[in-house]
Amino acid sequence: MTQADTGVAVTGVGLVTPAGADEHAFWAGLCAGHSVARRCDELAGLSVDFACPVDGLDLDAAVGGRSVWRMARFVKLALIAARQAVADAGLSPGDWDASRVGVVLGVGVGGVSVLVDNLRKLDDAGPEAVSPLLVPMMIPNAAAGELAIELRAQGPSLAPATACASGATAIAVARDLLTRGRCDVVVAGGSESALAPLVVAAFAKMGALSTRTGDPAGASRPFATDRDGFVIGEGAAVLVLERTADACARGGHPRALLTGVGSSTDAHHPTAPTPDGRGAQWAVEAALREAGWAPREVDHINAHGTSTPLNDAMETALISRLFPHRPSVTAPKGVVGHTLAASGAIEAVATVLTLEQGIVPPIANLDALPVGFALDCVTKEPRRQSVERAVSHSFGFGGHNVALAFQRV
Repeated sequence: MTQADTGVAVTGVGLVTPAGADEHAFWAGLCAGHSVARRCDELAGLSVDFACPVDGLDLDAAVGGRSVWRMARFVKLALIAARQAVADAGLSPGDWDASRVGVVLGVGVGGVSVLVDNLRKLDDAGPEAVSPLLVPMMIPNAAAGELAIELRAQGPSLAPATACASGATAIAVARDLLTRGRCDVVVAGGSESALAPLVVAAFAKMGALSTRTGDPAGASRPFATDRDGFVIGEGAAVLVLERTADACARGGHPRALLTGVGSSTDAHHPTAPTPDGRGAQWAVEAALREAGWAPREVDHINAHGTSTPLNDAMETALISRLFPHRPSVTAPKGVVGHTLAASGAIEAVATVLTLEQGIVPPIANLDALPVGFALDCVTKEPRRQSVERAVSHSFGFGGHNVALAFQRV
């Protein structure tokens, strides 16, 4: 039997990003290739006062219902994305066997704004002012729990936290739940909303953020010679995954095949990657082995591409060594910023859309590659390319590496 008969399919996608609040708006923004970073009033006075927020969407109105008051922002983002994905898959919670449906939602930070607000109340008015909902709103697994309630999903509900690889880790875990026969449907992805001044100040203090305060829209510059750090963003993306045969049997329409996943750990440093990319390469090689692909068969790389000096140099070394045939490379963070735990899931959706559309979006703000960066980066405008096989990279603080191999249906 072929991978298409036995593998795992993506049957639905949904997302809320700084570039758009559904897949069509997101894709248009990504293909336009212009960063959406802007100054944020809530960050005024910080050394870095800009970010990539989700604008133009009333989250409370979009979520609706009487329970919205108990949800932190990252939960609302996840819920909106999940509803889109389930609808896109043509599924209905009223029709499925709830015990066979899982939720895996990666989150890195959780409800940090809720925590900060309640700490201020504690300092100003004492313990009686602290909300009894602080803990259930703050904890990172709140999104997975609320999604399970919304979808009436009674299979495993998990919240992997592998920093900026969390969304990709969630997709990898979902794949395992399906191939092991534990679930028939898994709703998986990542969500993050950490634009609180405390978090932004902390990232700035450690030197991770771009300091281009005079040009926020030009600050996120993956793989550029003059890159100086990432631009923090927020958002969520969710994919519905099913065994391909099951999806086809119910009349579903697979949008792409998830043919392989791989993960590894650098075991090198709390924040810095292994300089030569060997740790990350193990994850990519594992995904290729599982997919049954030789490296030369990969047409396209959706890079982690944070715009930090260390990550982009490491990732360039990895790609150049493993893929000397120079597949096309894109990096969505140039447009939407670094959405932390959501980034791996957002970039997985971007990879699915590239396979479907035959278009590779450009990397924003990339004018010149450094000497020695032998990559085929797509720049300036989208490139028409028939992509059959693609790999999406995700890396996180702590040395977490995840690679997802997707194939066109």
